[in-house]
Amino acid sequence: MIFRSSIVVAALLGFYWFNTGPKIQPGVDDKEALTLKAMMQTIEYTHLNPKAIDDELSKAVYKLFLKRIDGGKRYLTQKDINYLSQYETQIDDQIRELRFDFFDESSLALDKGLEKAEKFFMEAIDDKIDVNRPGTYQVNPDSLAYAKEDADLKLRWSQIIQWEVNAKWLNSIEKQEIDTVQTNEKKPLDSLKADAIKDVRKRYVDFFDRVKKLRRSDRMETYLSSISNYFDPHTDYFSPIEKQNFDIGMGGKLEGIGARLQLEGEYTKIFSIVVGGPAWKTKKLEDNDIIMKIAQEGRDPIDIAGMRLDDVVQMIRGKKGTTVVLTVKKKDNSIVDIAIERDEVQLEDGKAKSVILNMPGNVQHIGYIYLPKFYSSFETDGGNSCAVDVATELRKLKAENVNGVILDLRNNSGGSLNDVVDMSGFFIEKGPIVQVKGKDSRPSVYQDKDGSVVYDGPLIIMVNQNSASASEIIAAAMQDYNRAIIVGSKSTFGKGTVQRFYDLDRVIGGYDQFKPLGNVKMTTQKFYRVNGGSTQMKGVIPDIILPDFYQFINIGEKEYEYAMEWTEIEPTKYSQSVVVLENKNKVIDSSMKRVAGNAKFDYITKRAAKFKKQKDESSFPLDFKSYRAVVEQRDKEDDQDENIVSQDIANFEIFNLSKDLEKINEDEGSKARNDEFIKGLKKDIYLEETMYIIRDMINMESSFATIQPKLSSK
Repeated sequence: MIFRSSIVVAALLGFYWFNTGPKIQPGVDDKEALTLKAMMQTIEYTHLNPKAIDDELSKAVYKLFLKRIDGGKRYLTQKDINYLSQYETQIDDQIRELRFDFFDESSLALDKGLEKAEKFFMEAIDDKIDVNRPGTYQVNPDSLAYAKEDADLKLRWSQIIQWEVNAKWLNSIEKQEIDTVQTNEKKPLDSLKADAIKDVRKRYVDFFDRVKKLRRSDRMETYLSSISNYFDPHTDYFSPIEKQNFDIGMGGKLEGIGARLQLEGEYTKIFSIVVGGPAWKTKKLEDNDIIMKIAQEGRDPIDIAGMRLDDVVQMIRGKKGTTVVLTVKKKDNSIVDIAIERDEVQLEDGKAKSVILNMPGNVQHIGYIYLPKFYSSFETDGGNSCAVDVATELRKLKAENVNGVILDLRNNSGGSLNDVVDMSGFFIEKGPIVQVKGKDSRPSVYQDKDGSVVYDGPLIIMVNQNSASASEIIAAAMQDYNRAIIVGSKSTFGKGTVQRFYDLDRVIGGYDQFKPLGNVKMTTQKFYRVNGGSTQMKGVIPDIILPDFYQFINIGEKEYEYAMEWTEIEPTKYSQSVVVLENKNKVIDSSMKRVAGNAKFDYITKRAAKFKKQKDESSFPLDFKSYRAVVEQRDKEDDQDENIVSQDIANFEIFNLSKDLEKINEDEGSKARNDEFIKGLKKDIYLEETMYIIRDMINMESSFATIQPKLSSK
């Protein structure tokens, strides 16, 4: 795997890197200095476009870090900023000298600011809240100046509370008006307001409690990422626990008990149980159980009251075959001990799944594959692979004799490069899929070397503005090969860079007392289409562009401050003879005519314009009467035609594959998730139009003339 080989390179160069530059003096902050040193030298030697450590970096890090620790401008005052500004051009010097003056001073200022904010909040929420006090509230912090002094910060918090209470109160009023139709029970408005105040109070008390549990190391992660993100948005520092969570997310599995957790006051609550996991198999642990204590097998239990969620997670996770004992409080207030043997947990919700779609009288028997991400167990032999899973789904659909396949990559943010190369090869005989180029190297061409074709029928790939990285690779390759029609929003995300993980422990020899140091996810290469163009910044422009709610909003890589520029290289030779799309323009024209006459898409375009207008108008009146009038006017505009896109699509049938039914029906949770999945598809007007597109594709393209009978064009 490319990640494993990159770590080997880092290990070989590590001794030389560490022994250049300033010597680290013994002291309590050695681990931080060591981590910073390793990260900066890794960036210098391996980043695709390393930048100078100068005042420009200093200004950028100063800006990024302050925005990340107080993006809402709720804790620091302009007086604090004036004091911290002395460091604006000194951070580069501090990095070279392995010092943390700016970090220390800004953290101290933030601690004091949080303490003041909590005090101002408690005073405001416990006082008589005047919901009719005039004023305006700015929801976009970028349009907001820092409060000048503490008195101004106190006023800001009183406005925050008024805004929060008004929003919660109005929401409760609107909900009661809907519920009253069925229950005929109505609470007085003052009672609803009191409930709103109570709810806002609890949320912020919980928030300040969580903030108090933050460690210096948590902020240090933010600081190190603020430095690394100056080089590009995807070069990031990962603490050991964050790297572990990343691997779990990408691999789709972990070793533990299979329970999702969330904080509940001083304790941790079971949010949900992973179907098929060890906790689920015991039939003893349930949703909403409160964990009181945790014990490793043969050891005394540890009370977890007040413990951070990530610490609780680390205590529960562990090697397969070991046992953890949870002391939990059940819904009936009984306290029980539950012993659970850890095992490998498969996170099925994030994996590829398929169904069969029918629109009787229009188009029949179309296979649909949903792929939420390009998951892969990067560093585990025999781990999960989305390419293997998609191949399985394709073979299952072929066994069902589907007339075409829709591969849905909407909101798929990418993942494994190797898997997307393999997956692209399912649809062509063999050939280049993507070119990858580092800063000083000739392009490397990632090839599909397997001459077999898993699926040779009609293919559509669905994308949107959140389809990124690996999603863009396969969409671009299939578009360049003219193998599939790409359907989606005006462009994909535009992330055309390749990242590799570097284990900082391997970069530096010795110093075991300070390890683990964490990892750096480093941008080392760009990927290019086989036609030589890059998807960086520009993304992939679909063959058929459908209106969407965000079409007038700038979304994607180009919105990042330090994104890398678009470039291009020489094309490579490519061709395929599986499918020849001779009439793509006719298919496109047919879709454009349908969309132009479709009331649903007309509504979406109008709503997108309103959304842009509302985004630009980011201030609201604070007095309740005026606030309610603004919100109700917006709701009225939204509700006029909203039901047009919230109803089930007429004459649209969705079926699970027979091979999947046993697993789906093995428990209520799995069945409920499948029902929700299908429920969402039945309302999906983009999928409806894609069904018409694949019908036209089948009817108009001679490559698919063997598909019988011809599909109706009603």
